[in-house]
Amino acid sequence: MGASVLQLGCTIQCPHGGSAVCVTQNTRVMLGGAPALLASDSFTVVGCSFPLSGPPSPCVTIQWQAPATRLKIGGEPVLLETSIGLCKAATQAVQGPAVVSGVQTRVKAS
Repeated sequence: MGASVLQLGCTIQCPHGGSAVCVTQNTRVMLGGAPALLASDSFTVVGCSFPLSGPPSPCVTIQWQAPATRLKIGGEPVLLETSIGLCKAATQAVQGPAVVSGVQTRVKAS
């Protein structure tokens, strides 16, 4: 059984409440009028104020793992609801997993 494909417009946040802004390269495949998201898309996190013992070290990007293995758009795998987004600080330190909600449920892939 497949997992839902992520689309532009679903909510993606860092574990500290920052919001992800996606710039997708996909202009070909739409899901409910919104582009499907690709593993190669750029995700920037805004509004994270994760404090360490010292100055804040906010999440600034998300790197995705475990995209679809069978569905690709333009040669790039799509992101699934089961894909793992690693939220990273500017130092590339992993700060925790991305939280995804509001995913379309009509199109599934594996």
